[in-house]
Amino acid sequence: MARDPVRVPHAQWNSLRDFWHGHVEGRDLGTGVTVLFYANKEKGKGPGWHVHPYDEVFIIREGRALFTIGETRIEAETGDVLLGPAGIPHKFANIGEGRLDTVDIHLSDRWIQTDLPDPETA
Repeated sequence: MARDPVRVPHAQWNSLRDFWHGHVEGRDLGTGVTVLFYANKEKGKGPGWHVHPYDEVFIIREGRALFTIGETRIEAETGDVLLGPAGIPHKFANIGEGRLDTVDIHLSDRWIQTDLPDPETA
């Protein structure tokens, strides 16, 4: 069955924190993939410890980040792609001197996230 193309204007998904910060849920596109855009210029900052009931793919468009996925720590940089498996808590933070810019693909038609206490700061 053919579908019509869908356009989601920038103003509709942008969070106003940064030009590349916000998300588009798959249900708004008629698909099973939700796309998050994350950008941050502040060293040491990033999304806190959380978990999703589906896989998440991270694409580092610019910068350097330290990912903690379960018990594994990975330093990633521009061009790297990582997998956060379903049900495994994770977080990441900017470790570069400049901008961190990621596109995070959630294999779900909607964004489902459970924030958790960070075991490193508890």
